[in-house]
Amino acid sequence: MPESKRRRCALIAGGAGGMGLATAKRLGSSGDRVVIADLPSARLDAAAAELAGMDVEHLIVPFDIRGIGACQAVVATAAEWGGGLDILVNGAGVWLEGPSQSVSESDWDRVLSINLKGAFFLINAAIAHLERSRGTIINIASDAGLVGNNGAAVYCASKGGLVLLTKSLALELAPAGIRVNAVCPADVATPMLEFQASRYGGSDPHSYMRKLLSRYPQGESARFIQADEIARLIEYLCEPGAAPITGTAVTIDFGLTAGY
Repeated sequence: MPESKRRRCALIAGGAGGMGLATAKRLGSSGDRVVIADLPSARLDAAAAELAGMDVEHLIVPFDIRGIGACQAVVATAAEWGGGLDILVNGAGVWLEGPSQSVSESDWDRVLSINLKGAFFLINAAIAHLERSRGTIINIASDAGLVGNNGAAVYCASKGGLVLLTKSLALELAPAGIRVNAVCPADVATPMLEFQASRYGGSDPHSYMRKLLSRYPQGESARFIQADEIARLIEYLCEPGAAPITGTAVTIDFGLTAGY
């Protein structure tokens, strides 16, 4: 009998978070093996339990994306466990807002290290494996990587850098058969959004949420994007049928950036 085809292996950085976990669940439910890499926390434990309950073949790797050595190690672990690496999803991210004059050097370093530097060094470590599988890279960027957000300069800088990193790498890696795309969501109903509202909404996080929705062209019917809607887009971009799509920054934002 012919040898069965190896199942794809996907490494998802930030995989315990809202969009990362939704992506892991969707890819895993489709038969892919998934590696969840994230900071050690109760949230990571909960993600492991949820995937186990779905009978998704998965590996949990606690790691800190800010360390280059940690990025190299998690890629090596994923590739060894999966018999190769086919998909890298850069989903780790942190939000920062406030006046630029209040930003400290440690604030800058934390946001850029997680949102941009770590993403690059995961890719750096994964390229050799993805060349062998002719795999794909998905960077979760943001609408804030395409247009400026008032009061979020550092976050915008990190996500704007991730978008241009995506485009540059798509050109560089195309001869090796590796596709690189960015997904650029607006506000997604995740724990990160809840943190934003709690951290920056003062005593009224609900007003903070309403202010976000007031920007959307849908008016009274405006709502936040669901994490699974992002995951469905990522799943499609990883499919062979998406072969012509590389070097793009795909907006999923209810038209929020359509006027720019």
